[in-house]
Amino acid sequence: MKRIGELYRIDAELRGLSAEARFTARQLRSVPLIASMRTWLTQHRARPTDKSALGKALAYVAKYWDGLCTFLTDGRIEIDNNAVERTIRPIALNRKNALFAGHDAGAENWATIASLIESCKLNAVDLFAYLSATFTAIVNGHRQSRVNELMPWNYAGRTSD
Repeated sequence: MKRIGELYRIDAELRGLSAEARFTARQLRSVPLIASMRTWLTQHRARPTDKSALGKALAYVAKYWDGLCTFLTDGRIEIDNNAVERTIRPIALNRKNALFAGHDAGAENWATIASLIESCKLNAVDLFAYLSATFTAIVNGHRQSRVNELMPWNYAGRTSD
């Protein structure tokens, strides 16, 4: 845990630097820590049985070792996916809420609306303006074959263009 904490401290110091600077600093500072962790993992993995809790945990780490090290290969990559997790949390909550929509069609409608709302957020689109423009286009006979034009990522009224 101390080694992992040190990796996070290093990355916190590097936050805001260019991808090249982050890559170089990680090669100098983080790669030796990761190498040390790999040695430790190899030595300790042989001790517990694979069925013990510790054995299962160490097997899990070994299985996903390459993924753990991905942040070392590119300065643009974060050490973890916490930013993505925070971004998709509302989507996951809406998905769970849709279980109580009353029936399948209601849940599907809820999921569609929730997806549109979250897509607007991700694409910096004003939700009210987008829905107003989209509903107006549908009422005015927008062709179903051109529905992709109505998606939030194609909406011209982005707030941060």
